[in-house]
Amino acid sequence: MPWSNQGGGPWGSGGSKGPWGSGPQSSGPKPPDLEDLLRRSQDKLRSVLPGGSMGGRGFALIALGAIALWGVSGFFRVEPDEVGVVLRFGKEVRQVQPGLNYHLPFPVETVLTPKALQVRKIDVGMRIVDDLRRGTTVRDVPEESLMLTGDENIVDVDFSVLWRIKTNGVGQYLFNIQAPEGTVKAVAESAMREVIGRSEIQAVLTQARQATELAVQELMQKTLDQYNAGVLIVQVQMQKVDPPQQVIDSFRDVQAARADLERAQNEAQTYANRVVPEARGRVAQILQAADAYKSQTVAEATGQTSRYMNIYDEYKKAPEVTRKRMYLETMERVLGGTDKIILDSSSHSGSGVVPYLPLNELSRPRPQTQSGGAR
Repeated sequence: MPWSNQGGGPWGSGGSKGPWGSGPQSSGPKPPDLEDLLRRSQDKLRSVLPGGSMGGRGFALIALGAIALWGVSGFFRVEPDEVGVVLRFGKEVRQVQPGLNYHLPFPVETVLTPKALQVRKIDVGMRIVDDLRRGTTVRDVPEESLMLTGDENIVDVDFSVLWRIKTNGVGQYLFNIQAPEGTVKAVAESAMREVIGRSEIQAVLTQARQATELAVQELMQKTLDQYNAGVLIVQVQMQKVDPPQQVIDSFRDVQAARADLERAQNEAQTYANRVVPEARGRVAQILQAADAYKSQTVAEATGQTSRYMNIYDEYKKAPEVTRKRMYLETMERVLGGTDKIILDSSSHSGSGVVPYLPLNELSRPRPQTQSGGAR
Protein backbone atom coordinates (compact mmCIF):
# COMPACT_ATOMS: atom_id res chain seq x y z
CA MET A 1 0.00 0.00 0.00
CA PRO A 2 1.68 3.24 -1.08
CA TRP A 3 2.31 6.05 1.41
CA SER A 4 0.73 9.43 0.80
CA ASN A 5 1.65 12.74 2.42
CA GLN A 6 -1.98 13.70 2.45
CA GLY A 7 -3.29 10.37 3.63
CA GLY A 8 -1.18 10.38 6.83
CA GLY A 9 0.10 6.78 6.67
CA PRO A 10 -1.39 3.34 6.62
CA TRP A 11 -3.83 4.04 9.46
CA GLY A 12 -6.01 6.52 7.54
CA SER A 13 -6.06 10.27 7.21
CA GLY A 14 -4.19 12.52 9.62
CA GLY A 15 -0.53 11.50 9.85
CA SER A 16 -0.42 12.31 13.59
CA LYS A 17 -2.82 9.52 14.56
CA GLY A 18 -1.63 6.11 15.64
CA PRO A 19 -3.01 2.63 15.08
CA TRP A 20 -5.53 3.13 17.92
CA GLY A 21 -7.00 6.27 16.38
CA SER A 22 -5.27 8.81 18.66
CA GLY A 23 -2.06 10.79 18.40
CA PRO A 24 -0.27 13.68 19.98
CA GLN A 25 -2.47 16.67 20.61
CA SER A 26 -1.38 20.15 19.45
CA SER A 27 -3.50 22.11 21.90
CA GLY A 28 -0.55 22.86 24.30
CA PRO A 29 1.75 25.94 24.20
CA LYS A 30 4.11 26.14 21.25
CA PRO A 31 7.90 26.10 21.89
CA PRO A 32 9.65 29.48 21.60
CA ASP A 33 11.25 30.41 18.33
CA LEU A 34 15.06 30.37 18.73
CA GLU A 35 15.73 32.74 15.86
CA ASP A 36 13.31 35.26 17.31
CA LEU A 37 15.09 35.12 20.71
CA LEU A 38 18.51 35.68 19.11
CA ARG A 39 17.19 38.61 17.11
CA ARG A 40 15.76 40.26 20.20
CA SER A 41 19.00 39.76 22.15
CA GLN A 42 21.03 41.41 19.40
CA ASP A 43 18.65 44.37 19.33
CA LYS A 44 18.96 44.85 23.12
CA LEU A 45 22.76 44.61 22.97
CA ARG A 46 22.92 47.25 20.21
CA SER A 47 20.77 49.59 22.28
CA VAL A 48 23.12 49.23 25.26
CA LEU A 49 26.39 49.68 23.36
CA PRO A 50 27.39 53.21 22.47
CA GLY A 51 26.83 53.97 18.83
CA GLY A 52 24.37 51.11 18.57
CA SER A 53 26.90 48.80 16.91
CA MET A 54 29.27 46.00 17.97
CA GLY A 55 32.58 47.83 17.68
CA GLY A 56 35.97 47.07 19.22
CA ARG A 57 34.99 48.66 22.49
CA GLY A 58 31.93 46.46 22.74
CA PHE A 59 33.93 43.32 22.23
CA ALA A 60 36.40 44.51 24.87
CA LEU A 61 33.60 45.00 27.38
CA ILE A 62 32.22 41.57 26.61
CA ALA A 63 35.68 40.03 27.04
CA LEU A 64 36.23 41.83 30.34
CA GLY A 65 32.84 40.68 31.59
CA ALA A 66 33.59 37.09 30.60
CA ILE A 67 36.99 37.25 32.35
CA ALA A 68 35.35 38.70 35.48
CA LEU A 69 32.75 35.96 35.52
CA TRP A 70 35.47 33.34 34.99
CA GLY A 71 37.48 34.75 37.90
CA VAL A 72 34.46 34.93 40.21
CA SER A 73 33.64 31.28 39.45
CA GLY A 74 36.64 30.28 41.59
CA PHE A 75 34.85 31.08 44.84
CA PHE A 76 33.44 28.06 46.62
CA ARG A 77 32.04 27.19 50.03
CA VAL A 78 33.00 24.30 52.30
CA GLU A 79 30.31 23.10 54.72
CA PRO A 80 31.07 22.61 58.45
CA ASP A 81 31.34 18.81 58.15
CA GLU A 82 33.47 18.93 54.98
CA VAL A 83 37.10 19.45 54.06
CA GLY A 84 38.01 20.97 50.69
CA VAL A 85 40.73 19.40 48.53
CA VAL A 86 41.98 21.69 45.76
CA LEU A 87 43.27 19.96 42.62
CA ARG A 88 45.48 21.69 40.07
CA PHE A 89 45.21 19.91 36.75
CA GLY A 90 44.06 16.83 38.67
CA LYS A 91 46.86 16.86 41.29
CA GLU A 92 46.22 17.64 44.96
CA VAL A 93 47.90 20.90 45.99
CA ARG A 94 46.26 21.87 49.30
CA GLN A 95 43.40 21.36 51.73
CA VAL A 96 41.02 24.08 52.90
CA GLN A 97 38.88 24.27 56.02
CA PRO A 98 35.13 24.95 56.22
CA GLY A 99 34.04 28.39 55.09
CA LEU A 100 34.30 30.55 51.97
CA ASN A 101 37.44 29.82 49.94
CA TYR A 102 38.89 30.51 46.52
CA HIS A 103 40.74 28.51 43.87
CA LEU A 104 41.86 29.28 40.36
CA PRO A 105 38.89 28.92 38.03
CA PHE A 106 38.22 25.85 35.93
CA PRO A 107 40.04 24.21 34.17
CA VAL A 108 43.18 25.23 36.10
CA GLU A 109 41.97 24.17 39.53
CA THR A 110 38.99 22.21 40.79
CA VAL A 111 37.83 21.30 44.31
CA LEU A 112 36.44 18.19 45.97
CA THR A 113 34.53 18.50 49.25
CA PRO A 114 34.12 15.11 50.95
CA LYS A 115 32.37 14.97 54.33
CA ALA A 116 35.60 14.32 56.22
CA LEU A 117 34.29 15.38 59.66
CA GLN A 118 31.12 13.27 59.57
CA VAL A 119 31.12 10.03 61.58
CA ARG A 120 29.63 7.21 59.54
CA LYS A 121 28.30 3.84 60.61
CA ILE A 122 28.53 0.43 58.97
CA ASP A 123 26.59 -2.62 60.25
CA VAL A 124 28.08 -6.09 59.81
CA GLY A 125 25.95 -9.20 60.29
CA MET A 126 22.67 -7.30 60.36
CA ARG A 127 20.60 -4.85 58.36
CA ILE A 128 18.28 -2.18 59.75
CA VAL A 129 15.03 -2.16 57.75
CA ASP A 130 12.50 0.68 58.00
CA ASP A 131 8.93 -0.56 57.63
CA LEU A 132 5.97 1.79 57.68
CA ARG A 133 3.77 -0.71 59.50
CA ARG A 134 6.27 -2.52 61.75
CA GLY A 135 8.66 0.34 62.29
CA THR A 136 12.41 -0.20 62.41
CA THR A 137 13.38 -3.88 62.41
CA VAL A 138 16.73 -5.65 62.37
CA ARG A 139 17.33 -8.39 59.85
CA ASP A 140 20.09 -10.90 60.51
CA VAL A 141 22.64 -11.73 57.78
CA PRO A 142 24.04 -15.19 58.66
CA GLU A 143 26.72 -15.18 55.94
CA GLU A 144 28.34 -12.22 57.69
CA SER A 145 27.58 -12.94 61.35
CA LEU A 146 28.39 -16.64 61.79
CA MET A 147 32.03 -17.06 62.89
CA LEU A 148 34.24 -19.88 64.19
CA THR A 149 35.91 -19.50 67.59
CA GLY A 150 39.30 -20.80 68.69
CA ASP A 151 37.76 -23.80 70.48
CA GLU A 152 35.87 -24.81 67.31
CA ASN A 153 32.46 -23.43 68.24
CA ILE A 154 30.19 -21.28 66.09
CA VAL A 155 29.05 -17.91 67.39
CA ASP A 156 26.64 -15.36 65.89
CA VAL A 157 28.17 -11.86 66.10
CA ASP A 158 26.44 -8.64 65.00
CA PHE A 159 28.49 -5.46 65.34
CA SER A 160 28.72 -1.89 64.09
CA VAL A 161 31.74 0.17 63.08
CA LEU A 162 31.89 3.96 63.51
CA TRP A 163 34.45 5.57 61.21
CA ARG A 164 35.34 8.86 59.56
CA ILE A 165 37.94 10.32 57.24
CA LYS A 166 41.27 11.33 58.77
CA THR A 167 41.76 15.07 58.86
CA ASN A 168 45.23 14.78 57.33
CA GLY A 169 44.31 11.89 55.04
CA VAL A 170 41.55 13.26 52.84
CA GLY A 171 43.72 12.88 49.74
CA GLN A 172 44.43 9.24 50.55
CA TYR A 173 40.71 8.65 51.06
CA LEU A 174 39.85 10.21 47.68
CA PHE A 175 42.54 8.66 45.50
CA ASN A 176 43.79 5.43 47.16
CA ILE A 177 40.55 3.48 47.59
CA GLN A 178 37.74 3.14 45.08
CA ALA A 179 34.87 1.99 47.32
CA PRO A 180 35.53 3.33 50.86
CA GLU A 181 32.44 1.87 52.57
CA GLY A 182 32.92 -1.55 50.99
CA THR A 183 36.59 -1.53 51.97
CA VAL A 184 35.84 -0.62 55.58
CA LYS A 185 33.14 -3.29 55.79
CA ALA A 186 35.39 -6.00 54.34
CA VAL A 187 38.24 -5.08 56.70
CA ALA A 188 35.82 -5.03 59.67
CA GLU A 189 34.46 -8.50 58.93
CA SER A 190 37.96 -9.91 58.37
CA ALA A 191 39.30 -8.39 61.60
CA MET A 192 36.36 -9.66 63.66
CA ARG A 193 36.76 -13.18 62.27
CA GLU A 194 40.47 -13.15 63.11
CA VAL A 195 39.91 -11.96 66.70
CA ILE A 196 37.03 -14.39 67.27
CA GLY A 197 39.17 -17.19 65.81
CA ARG A 198 41.77 -16.58 68.53
CA SER A 199 39.23 -16.52 71.38
CA GLU A 200 37.15 -19.12 73.20
CA ILE A 201 33.39 -18.99 73.00
CA GLN A 202 32.89 -18.70 76.75
CA ALA A 203 35.05 -15.59 76.97
CA VAL A 204 33.39 -14.04 73.92
CA LEU A 205 29.90 -14.59 75.35
CA THR A 206 30.69 -13.21 78.82
CA GLN A 207 33.54 -11.02 80.00
CA ALA A 208 35.70 -10.50 76.89
CA ARG A 209 33.37 -8.29 74.83
CA GLN A 210 35.18 -5.03 75.55
CA ALA A 211 38.59 -6.61 74.93
CA THR A 212 37.29 -8.04 71.64
CA GLU A 213 36.02 -4.61 70.52
CA LEU A 214 39.38 -2.98 71.26
CA ALA A 215 41.30 -5.75 69.49
CA VAL A 216 39.11 -5.48 66.37
CA GLN A 217 39.45 -1.69 66.33
CA GLU A 218 43.25 -1.86 66.56
CA LEU A 219 43.48 -4.55 63.87
CA MET A 220 41.18 -2.60 61.52
CA GLN A 221 43.16 0.61 61.98
CA LYS A 222 46.44 -1.20 61.35
CA THR A 223 45.11 -2.79 58.15
CA LEU A 224 43.61 0.43 56.79
CA ASP A 225 46.83 2.31 57.54
CA GLN A 226 48.71 -0.27 55.50
CA TYR A 227 46.30 0.45 52.63
CA ASN A 228 46.84 4.23 53.07
CA ALA A 229 43.06 4.52 53.06
CA GLY A 230 42.89 7.74 55.09
CA VAL A 231 40.18 6.23 57.32
CA LEU A 232 40.02 6.57 61.12
CA ILE A 233 38.12 3.88 63.08
CA VAL A 234 36.32 5.69 65.89
CA GLN A 235 34.70 2.73 67.67
CA VAL A 236 33.62 -0.89 67.27
CA GLN A 237 30.34 -1.82 68.99
CA MET A 238 29.26 -5.44 69.38
CA GLN A 239 25.47 -5.43 69.21
CA LYS A 240 24.69 -9.13 69.68
CA VAL A 241 26.88 -12.11 70.58
CA ASP A 242 24.91 -15.35 70.78
CA PRO A 243 25.31 -18.99 69.86
CA PRO A 244 23.57 -20.10 66.65
CA GLN A 245 19.79 -20.15 66.83
CA GLN A 246 19.67 -23.93 66.56
CA VAL A 247 21.61 -24.52 69.81
CA ILE A 248 20.88 -21.35 71.76
CA ASP A 249 18.63 -23.17 74.29
CA SER A 250 21.39 -25.65 75.12
CA PHE A 251 23.88 -22.83 75.52
CA ARG A 252 21.53 -21.05 77.87
CA ASP A 253 21.27 -24.18 80.00
CA VAL A 254 25.05 -24.35 80.12
CA GLN A 255 25.24 -20.70 81.10
CA ALA A 256 22.69 -21.25 83.87
CA ALA A 257 24.69 -24.21 85.15
CA ARG A 258 27.88 -22.14 85.11
CA ALA A 259 26.10 -19.38 86.98
CA ASP A 260 24.94 -21.87 89.63
CA LEU A 261 28.49 -23.21 89.89
CA GLU A 262 29.91 -19.74 90.38
CA ARG A 263 27.23 -18.94 92.96
CA ALA A 264 28.01 -22.13 94.92
CA GLN A 265 31.73 -21.37 94.77
CA ASN A 266 31.14 -17.84 96.00
CA GLU A 267 29.02 -19.08 98.88
CA ALA A 268 31.66 -21.65 99.83
CA GLN A 269 34.36 -19.01 99.64
CA THR A 270 32.29 -16.70 101.82
CA TYR A 271 31.83 -19.46 104.40
CA ALA A 272 35.54 -20.23 104.31
CA ASN A 273 36.39 -16.56 104.73
CA ARG A 274 34.22 -16.47 107.84
CA VAL A 275 35.19 -19.82 109.44
CA VAL A 276 38.93 -19.86 108.79
CA PRO A 277 39.67 -16.56 110.58
CA GLU A 278 37.58 -17.70 113.55
CA ALA A 279 39.51 -20.98 113.74
CA ARG A 280 42.79 -19.15 113.44
CA GLY A 281 41.70 -16.81 116.24
CA ARG A 282 40.87 -19.75 118.50
CA VAL A 283 44.20 -21.37 117.70
CA ALA A 284 46.02 -18.15 118.55
CA GLN A 285 44.02 -17.87 121.78
CA ILE A 286 44.88 -21.44 122.83
CA LEU A 287 48.54 -20.93 122.00
CA GLN A 288 48.65 -17.70 123.99
CA ALA A 289 46.93 -19.39 126.98
CA ALA A 290 49.40 -22.27 126.79
CA ASP A 291 52.32 -19.87 126.66
CA ALA A 292 50.90 -17.98 129.66
CA TYR A 293 50.40 -21.22 131.61
CA LYS A 294 53.91 -22.30 130.73
CA SER A 295 55.36 -19.00 131.84
CA GLN A 296 53.33 -19.08 135.06
CA THR A 297 54.31 -22.67 135.90
CA VAL A 298 57.96 -22.07 135.18
CA ALA A 299 57.90 -18.90 137.28
CA GLU A 300 56.21 -20.68 140.19
CA ALA A 301 58.61 -23.60 139.99
CA THR A 302 61.51 -21.18 139.83
CA GLY A 303 60.15 -19.35 142.88
CA GLN A 304 59.60 -22.55 144.84
CA THR A 305 63.06 -23.74 143.96
CA SER A 306 64.55 -20.46 145.08
CA ARG A 307 62.51 -20.59 148.31
CA TYR A 308 63.56 -24.17 148.94
CA MET A 309 67.19 -23.28 148.41
CA ASN A 310 66.89 -20.39 150.84
CA ILE A 311 65.31 -22.67 153.46
CA TYR A 312 67.99 -25.27 152.87
CA ASP A 313 70.70 -22.66 153.43
CA GLU A 314 69.09 -21.68 156.71
CA TYR A 315 68.63 -25.33 157.64
CA LYS A 316 72.32 -25.97 157.26
CA LYS A 317 73.03 -23.13 159.66
CA ALA A 318 70.56 -24.31 162.42
CA PRO A 319 68.92 -27.67 161.62
CA GLU A 320 66.95 -28.06 164.89
CA VAL A 321 65.46 -24.60 164.81
CA THR A 322 64.63 -24.88 161.15
CA ARG A 323 62.88 -28.23 161.59
CA LYS A 324 60.79 -26.91 164.42
CA ARG A 325 59.86 -23.76 162.49
CA MET A 326 58.90 -25.82 159.44
CA TYR A 327 56.81 -28.10 161.65
CA LEU A 328 54.99 -25.17 163.22
CA GLU A 329 54.38 -23.48 159.87
CA THR A 330 53.04 -26.71 158.43
CA MET A 331 50.72 -27.32 161.35
CA GLU A 332 49.53 -23.73 161.15
CA ARG A 333 48.72 -24.13 157.47
CA VAL A 334 46.94 -27.44 157.97
CA LEU A 335 45.05 -26.75 161.19
CA GLY A 336 44.43 -23.07 160.66
CA GLY A 337 40.94 -23.44 159.17
CA THR A 338 39.56 -26.34 161.25
CA ASP A 339 37.87 -26.70 164.61
CA LYS A 340 40.40 -27.86 167.20
CA ILE A 341 40.24 -29.79 170.52
CA ILE A 342 43.49 -29.94 172.41
CA LEU A 343 44.15 -33.05 174.56
CA ASP A 344 46.92 -33.32 177.04
CA SER A 345 48.02 -36.91 177.45
CA SER A 346 50.23 -36.09 180.40
CA SER A 347 47.42 -34.60 182.44
CA HIS A 348 46.50 -36.37 185.71
CA SER A 349 43.03 -34.85 185.95
CA GLY A 350 41.55 -37.68 183.99
CA SER A 351 39.80 -35.93 181.10
CA GLY A 352 42.94 -34.64 179.39
CA VAL A 353 41.04 -31.78 177.72
CA VAL A 354 42.95 -28.54 177.74
CA PRO A 355 40.79 -25.43 177.93
CA TYR A 356 41.14 -23.45 174.71
CA LEU A 357 40.17 -19.88 174.16
CA PRO A 358 39.60 -19.06 170.43
CA LEU A 359 40.76 -15.48 170.37
CA ASN A 360 40.50 -15.23 166.59
CA GLU A 361 36.78 -16.12 166.64
CA LEU A 362 36.05 -13.48 169.24
CA SER A 363 37.17 -10.76 166.86
CA ARG A 364 34.88 -12.01 164.06
CA PRO A 365 31.47 -10.20 163.59
CA ARG A 366 28.53 -12.29 164.72
CA PRO A 367 25.48 -12.69 162.46
CA GLN A 368 22.44 -10.72 163.67
CA THR A 369 19.53 -12.85 164.83
CA GLN A 370 15.93 -11.69 164.59
CA SER A 371 14.08 -11.56 167.90
CA GLY A 372 10.79 -13.36 167.96
CA GLY A 373 8.97 -11.00 170.39
CA ALA A 374 7.29 -7.71 169.61
CA ARG A 375 8.83 -4.41 170.64
